[in-house]
Amino acid sequence: MQTASPVAIVTGASSGIGRAAALALVNAGFAVVGTSRNAAKTGPLTGVTFLDLDVASDESVRSLVAEVIKRFGRIDVLVNNAGVGAVGAGEESSITQTKEVFDINVFGLMRMTNAVLPHMRAQGSGRVINVASVLGLIPAPFMAVYAATKHAVEGYAESVDHELREHGVRMLLVEPAYTSTSFEASSQAPDSPLPVYAAQREIARDVLATALRTADAPEVVAKVIVAAATDAKPKLRYTAGSMAARVSLLRRIVPSSAFDNQIRKLNRLPG
Repeated sequence: MQTASPVAIVTGASSGIGRAAALALVNAGFAVVGTSRNAAKTGPLTGVTFLDLDVASDESVRSLVAEVIKRFGRIDVLVNNAGVGAVGAGEESSITQTKEVFDINVFGLMRMTNAVLPHMRAQGSGRVINVASVLGLIPAPFMAVYAATKHAVEGYAESVDHELREHGVRMLLVEPAYTSTSFEASSQAPDSPLPVYAAQREIARDVLATALRTADAPEVVAKVIVAAATDAKPKLRYTAGSMAARVSLLRRIVPSSAFDNQIRKLNRLPG
């Protein structure tokens, strides 16, 4: 099956930002492939073709991209959205657990990117849009492993974007702040918890839960993803929501000592 419409792949499209982005891209005129680990259990979404994908598997990624090319004949946009959260002090996550989080949030993104780039370069156009986070720009006490993955995505995407521009391909970043999804419930607890961090870890969970109660809807981020996919002159970075825009600005203009103090205050850490 070939299509005259541009084709977009959205990873992690079974819920939250991914699902909202898939629907928004359909409404923007894209033929959309949404992915999840078990597509058969994913509720239907009008206009979206759901396929199985495990971004932590080289073979699954290769099979998915080959299937999309077979069915649609091209790939114009990849939205790297699949990810997993992790809450706890950095010392409380074993290296094994940390590798698992990186395997999805960072290496999974790299697998998907490497799989689609040959097709995009061959057609002389394409965009890889990475759902990053403002936690890739600032410290995140008691979410150190998760923040490290988002910092990695920032550096990787900005670097690769320079490599790709001469081939007609862009590597872009969408940076939300808190978004109303199941992030907290699905975030991994530390596999090596330490009593010394127990009280502050629970405070951190409460801070996160409180923030999520007034967070942006996934549709706010989805609208920005569509802009990144369709802008005639795309930007490297797109903040999603007013809080994300404020955090990004403050990170650039506020003196480091003042910013450090504010991070401690917001996270209820001792002065």
